[in-house]
Amino acid sequence: MLPTTPAGIARAGELLRAGALVAFPTETVYGLGGDATDDCAVAAIFAAKGRPQFNPLIAHVADVATAQAWARFDDRALELAHQFWPGPLTLVLPRPADSPLSLLVSAGLDSVAIRVPGHPVAQALLRAAGRPIAAPSANRSGAVSPTTPYHVLESLGDRVDAVVAGGKCAVGVESTVIDLTGPEPVLLRPGAVLPDEMERLIGPIRLSQGDPTAPKSPGQLESHYAPNAAVRLNASSAESDEAFLTFGPDRFVFGGASRLNLSPQGDLNEAAANLFSHLRQLDQSGAGRIAVMPIPDEGLGVAINDRLRRAAAPRP
Repeated sequence: MLPTTPAGIARAGELLRAGALVAFPTETVYGLGGDATDDCAVAAIFAAKGRPQFNPLIAHVADVATAQAWARFDDRALELAHQFWPGPLTLVLPRPADSPLSLLVSAGLDSVAIRVPGHPVAQALLRAAGRPIAAPSANRSGAVSPTTPYHVLESLGDRVDAVVAGGKCAVGVESTVIDLTGPEPVLLRPGAVLPDEMERLIGPIRLSQGDPTAPKSPGQLESHYAPNAAVRLNASSAESDEAFLTFGPDRFVFGGASRLNLSPQGDLNEAAANLFSHLRQLDQSGAGRIAVMPIPDEGLGVAINDRLRRAAAPRP
């Protein structure tokens, strides 16, 4: 466990350059980082997560200028990058034919998912490492994403070489992902950057109807972000043997062996920040099923509901 001091960040950068795996905070969730130019390091990410190798990774870089060295930007991409980076937005862009990024990062596709994170610790680490960092969420593949350093250790244990302990992540759900490899922008994964914010800059955006068996970005597998317990959505009450994930005033809540509220005030930002940590806690209660109250499907609620639907999907 490394502190966020200059010495701790420098040590994390050394580990990354040596091919080690380092978990670190972003504004969204903790990422499991490896040198994106090192095939062995990227393969180690897949192995540590038990991740299907057809599921691409996001390459994290420090700024827009650096990103342009690793992906081909058109006017739309530059518009979005200048507006939302650093921040919780991932762009899927054409990959240059001579790119030194590991092919495993792109899972064999001719595109690359790239992001400039806004978290100051992530920024410091990227500059200390001096190279792009491939970083999916720092948890076992398909499991609940980590928003604290302790979540990383719970999920991965000694599969990660170091964790930069930067506290709790502010946003709490993964980045918005938009595909700009074709003439029509396509939303692959909702997140904190909302479609209407982007549409004001680049025009209409289509919602992906892609094949979950061959995703173009992380987070598109049909069953994903899943706790061990089964998840039941749109529940108005919970059975006595169910854990209950609620939203809004508790006076309307009935039943449940154990219960956590995403936001008693009905604040979607607070709910997003609490989503994965609350799912983890309820999963650890021993209940065989988690009942989840309806979440408004607006604003950040779109991203929350996307994660919950994947958590509730039939397991492979």
